[in-house]
Amino acid sequence: MNLEALEQKAPIVRKLANAQEVSWINPYYGKTEEALRGIDLSMADVEEAAARLQRFAPFIRRAFPDTEETKGLIESPLREIQAMKEELNQSWKAGLTGRLLLKMDSHLAAAGSVKARGGIYEILKHAEELALEQGMIRPEEDYGKFAEPEMKEFFSRYAVHVGSTGNLGLSIGIISATLGFRVYVHMSQDAKQWKKDLLRSKNVQVIEYTGDYGAAVKQGRAEAEKDPYSYFVDDENSVSLFLGYAVAALRLQGQLDELGVVVDEDHPLFVYIPCGVGGAPGGVTFGLKLVYGDHVHVFYEEPTQACCMVLGIATGLHSEICVQDIGLSGKTEADGLAVGRPSKFVGKTVEHLLSGEFTLEDEKLYLYMKELLDRENVFIEPSSCAAFAGPCRIQSEDVCLEYLKEQGIEDKMEKASHIVWATGGSLVPEDVRESYIQKAIETEEKAGGR
Repeated sequence: MNLEALEQKAPIVRKLANAQEVSWINPYYGKTEEALRGIDLSMADVEEAAARLQRFAPFIRRAFPDTEETKGLIESPLREIQAMKEELNQSWKAGLTGRLLLKMDSHLAAAGSVKARGGIYEILKHAEELALEQGMIRPEEDYGKFAEPEMKEFFSRYAVHVGSTGNLGLSIGIISATLGFRVYVHMSQDAKQWKKDLLRSKNVQVIEYTGDYGAAVKQGRAEAEKDPYSYFVDDENSVSLFLGYAVAALRLQGQLDELGVVVDEDHPLFVYIPCGVGGAPGGVTFGLKLVYGDHVHVFYEEPTQACCMVLGIATGLHSEICVQDIGLSGKTEADGLAVGRPSKFVGKTVEHLLSGEFTLEDEKLYLYMKELLDRENVFIEPSSCAAFAGPCRIQSEDVCLEYLKEQGIEDKMEKASHIVWATGGSLVPEDVRESYIQKAIETEEKAGGR
């Protein structure tokens, strides 16, 4: 399909093709109750995933001592970032009202990113199934047993493969190696060297490709299919990953309650999540909609050169189109978002749940990163910083103001809460952090200071 035909299906395509920043309101967005009826998954599935993670808490507690405080649950803090809100209003003319909070999946134990949720969950589910099937554990036993040497020896018979641009590879690699699996992470050229080095230090086999994320996934799947003792983590289509991510919403509900954040008809909640292939943001969106229904408004953020999810949903083509089809490169400084083709499973699942998308140029990733560091003393990696595009625009751009009016919440924004979902950062080595900060300083100077 040529650009003109695509533009007729979705006028936004022309701006996407020109690598312009866009603020896109999803025309397919609908009432939550109706949208959920069209999805085969339910709250029961999310609760089952939460229960499995609870069963594994004794193992996680033993394997990852930094989860001692949370008693083996891999969970991140939620904190208010009032100084950053003031920065966005002052430097970016955001006009943002209400409360601004940071969901710090950048600091999740074990793997230091949102991928620690879905990635670790999927491998734990796979390990449980193997162990039960082979009589290595009984359902009523303490799952701390998974940390024992005989379990590692058992899992060493099996292999795990995954394709990744970075953070999913870290989570799958770290948890699989900890359990004792042989692990192969197939990484695209976009993956950062430090992530490859970290994986290799954990005895993970890292296989590098000159192609993009799609090429790494394709090869990883092919390698896994050759071996009946191999398991392939399919980031594009995995229900297990999706449900692992969705558990975040159940836990977020408790954190919001602790902070006194009300979410109801008069107190809308806005959540902004960086998006690559779609797995993590899709799962979180599904969970949030199950919990808060129409009172939560979820927006994704993507780089202008790798805006695959907005392209897929806007055109209705989902995984049948990639950014290269409209002349974009798919290359971006946001390595975790360097994906050219979106997940069909996720796109079809969230197409009526997602409020909209924002795309942004790479240089803003570094500006947001430095501002958060300067104002809140919190470091998150550049990919994570894409999420700040949402709060910058939700109350300052006409298309967004029109959305607020259509939703009947334009006069309720003083009581709104906004959550920026930080997706990675705590495992970034100090020298790499310094290089990011230096790049931010150079970008700031080039922009004429902020």
